[in-house]
Amino acid sequence: MTASTAVQIPGYLAGTWDIDATHSTVGFSVRHMMVSKVRGYFTEFSGEIVTAEDPAQSSVSATIDMDSIDTRQEQRDAHIRSADFFDVGNHTVMTFRSARVVTDGADWAVEGDLTIKGITKPVTLSLEVNGFGPDAYGGTRAGFSARTSISRKAYGVDIDLPMDGGGVVVGDKIDVELEIEAVLRTA
Repeated sequence: MTASTAVQIPGYLAGTWDIDATHSTVGFSVRHMMVSKVRGYFTEFSGEIVTAEDPAQSSVSATIDMDSIDTRQEQRDAHIRSADFFDVGNHTVMTFRSARVVTDGADWAVEGDLTIKGITKPVTLSLEVNGFGPDAYGGTRAGFSARTSISRKAYGVDIDLPMDGGGVVVGDKIDVELEIEAVLRTA
């Protein structure tokens, strides 16, 4: 890929961007009781995106506060924070560090390392570049959507709560969904 790829992304702008947590979401869903999905979010996170002249040279790093989990049910959130799941007392953050950005025509992906409970595994995020443009405060914003699926057991979140009649209370596959808005640094 060459720097001319930037022309294919309307409004593309190279620079360093800070994730605006107020206008972004870090969410997930997981199969619950074998019949439905529960959705949840992390409300405290930060990160930096560097868009390079050649988009394939771009990078991202992010940190998520594990204590900020919100599934809209406090008892469940407390259980997820416990040693049965995230063990927040010993593992306060989840991190992501990109290794590379790849494209196949109009399809983009960010490959990198995700660390949960001290266990690091490679993941690939399917990426949608939503746009770049001015904001109402004299700054510049960029928007991205990303998705991936991970195995919670691969990260040591391996509790199984069997159900009578078969199956488990919480599935292994976690669908991760990111809606990110970032602000261009001016200094």
